[in-house]
Amino acid sequence: MDFRLESDSVGEKQVPKNAYYGVQTLRGNENFPISGEHMHPAMIHALAIIKKACAIANYEAGIMDEKVKDAIVEASELVLADKYNDQFIVDPIQGGAGTTANMNANEVIANIANELMGGGLGTYEFVHPNDHVNMGQSTNDVYPSSGKLGALTLLPALLEELNLLVDSLMAKSVEFDNIVKMGRTQLQDAVPIRLGQEFHAFASVIKRDIVRIENGFNALKQLNMGGSAIGTGINVDTKYFDLIVPEIAKLSGIDFVQADDLVDATQNLDGLVEASGSLKACAVNLSKISNDLRLMSSGPKTMIGDINLPPRQNGSSIMPGKVNPVIPEVVSQVAFRVIGNDFTITMCAEGGQMELNAFEPVLFYSLYQSIEMLTHAIWTLRVNCVDGITPNVDKLNRDIELSVGIITTLVPHIGYAHSARIAKEALKTGVGVRELIAKEGLLTDSELDEILDAQAMTKPGIAAKHLLDKKN
Repeated sequence: MDFRLESDSVGEKQVPKNAYYGVQTLRGNENFPISGEHMHPAMIHALAIIKKACAIANYEAGIMDEKVKDAIVEASELVLADKYNDQFIVDPIQGGAGTTANMNANEVIANIANELMGGGLGTYEFVHPNDHVNMGQSTNDVYPSSGKLGALTLLPALLEELNLLVDSLMAKSVEFDNIVKMGRTQLQDAVPIRLGQEFHAFASVIKRDIVRIENGFNALKQLNMGGSAIGTGINVDTKYFDLIVPEIAKLSGIDFVQADDLVDATQNLDGLVEASGSLKACAVNLSKISNDLRLMSSGPKTMIGDINLPPRQNGSSIMPGKVNPVIPEVVSQVAFRVIGNDFTITMCAEGGQMELNAFEPVLFYSLYQSIEMLTHAIWTLRVNCVDGITPNVDKLNRDIELSVGIITTLVPHIGYAHSARIAKEALKTGVGVRELIAKEGLLTDSELDEILDAQAMTKPGIAAKHLLDKKN
């Protein structure tokens, strides 16, 4: 009494009596116990938007009854309101190119619509999952289109966090603009740089990531809806064909267009590889920034210790007082995952055969995970790390005085040979570069004051001015 009997082309099967999904969903649920997760809410919402758009387009094309259309539209809206999320039971990673996910949506929406029209669950007496909810469609145009729509709805949160991170980094670049420190190449002292310049560089690369991601995800705005099974439009009404993508654009608020070549759009997923690649580039840059923050704050007493990261939690269960750079660490771990997801997405796109790519389920699973993990990682990097960074000013000033890196500033004035000799002696004796220069009388105190001015060493001009004075 707790089950109803449903049948499909495979045979009969008992379905829970009060379930809004049906036999095809249940088979997929049993076949794909892969990740232990259910479909992402963004995918569920995207499927509901597309099913609603299809019903409207079919009605306006004159091939769907108005009452059926109204019931499907209302059922889709209930799904969009998250009233039936527990009925979307299938694993996001599945065989069949997304057929199980599409049928899960078809069956749930059909059963809700039947109830709205006075029918019983599983009877499909008024609205059928295939004949009505899936009218004019195939999984092969619905699923990739839903996947793209879902990804684009997740994107604004990521872009917002990236822009906020840029703001934070720029604020730090202004705050630290007058603080000079030793720059390092290959982890060795190089020449002076302003701490603000380093943070400005962090902001600059994230700005590029924003542009790169926006451009990369534009490729997802081309849909193969209307292409049906393999892009040829089999069983698709010509009026519906022209109406469907504009209707999806209207309902979603995203400027979707129908792909010029629907066969190509059904076969090839290079646009998704492009989008994922932009996320990978961003992940690489975030991890590079995180590496720098860890190094700059390392020690802090026995290593570099240029800056202090905000202490977020105890760093050890055995060492009192130890605080670890946990936020940059987690950001790098997210980056590693995004880079791995990008490889998965790349192989999914490469692995398609003939007229369809069967590997879209794990592709969209990976893409959604990359977007969301990056969004959360960027938030914690900004709020729990960047905004609270402080400089160790006394230590930075002491480094400038002790480092032989400032000798580079003197090369245009005393020549490379003298500079190399002074640097070697400074390293050997521990005597400062300025003191050695003054001792040998190579430059006057006033010249040294001008040339070794900390701010001047971080911008062009002093060497050129000196050479011009000599010429004149």
